[in-house]
Amino acid sequence: MVLIRAKQVRERVRELPKIIEQYKIDHPKKSRDYSEYEISFKKRLKDSIKNLENLIEESIKNLNCISKNENKHSLPLSKRIRLILIKELSEKGNRKTANILDLFSMLNGTDISYKTVERLYSDEKIMLCLHNLFILALQKRGVKNIDVCGDATGYSLTITKHYRSYVQQLKEKSKDQSDCKKKCFAYNFSLMDLESKMYICYGSSLKSEREAFDKAMIMLENIDVKIDSIRLDRYYSCPVYVNMFKESKVFIIPKKNVELANGFKWHETLKEFLLNTNHYLEEYFKRNNSESEWAADKRMFGWKVSQKRQDTVSPLIKLKPHNFV
Repeated sequence: MVLIRAKQVRERVRELPKIIEQYKIDHPKKSRDYSEYEISFKKRLKDSIKNLENLIEESIKNLNCISKNENKHSLPLSKRIRLILIKELSEKGNRKTANILDLFSMLNGTDISYKTVERLYSDEKIMLCLHNLFILALQKRGVKNIDVCGDATGYSLTITKHYRSYVQQLKEKSKDQSDCKKKCFAYNFSLMDLESKMYICYGSSLKSEREAFDKAMIMLENIDVKIDSIRLDRYYSCPVYVNMFKESKVFIIPKKNVELANGFKWHETLKEFLLNTNHYLEEYFKRNNSESEWAADKRMFGWKVSQKRQDTVSPLIKLKPHNFV
């Protein structure tokens, strides 16, 4: 058994900038073929739309929702599911979505008010069906034993603040707004399968990134997926997070004041980082896939939440992960 000391790990952490710089020289960044990417994305989108129809019908089948005050709806459940997905894809407000549907009313006979769209976000059946849709998509793609990366992002609740700029300005402070009188961001944490690029679980919060992470872990416990390895950023470089994944290989970058005495799993993770640094970093930096996908999400669906009411904000940020594209 190889024994390591905290002092050795701290020294290796200080050496990281030089190690990473040398790695970049030895492994130059590959340029992306954007024409091939567009063709691939278009094909994925078409296939997703074709499959979505069957998935929607399957997600509402055998659904039992017991409620004391059952609201009457002008649209059947399957149409309400389609409507909320189209609304998010088009990035339109409730009124604009309702008005745009008038253009298609000659084809499908749908005529609704903006209030109908607004009520979708407080419809429990909609949330249940979207969850079923999410799980069915994972099952259809055979997501089972996987390697994942995880990251969180924030969706601006005001047009004047951009999350990435705000994070760089305030560092970790912006990841917790529990004591703020006025919320600036809605946080969303997701784990993503590296092979299929599909999100496997997610959590959202108006308070902090930690709360979003905790909700994602609750969801992870209730889906039939086994994680072989996981990559998390420095915000999660603490024993409490590493020890949560006892059966998985964990890749994190230790903090400068790292200590060893925090359990076997924590010790083994730091030992792997110290003794096999280059391979460890190659695995860790696959976490960049999460940042890339969040950026792609925001380019497609927007970086701010247009809803004002708190009861509509939380369901909205759960819709952002596009597992169907």
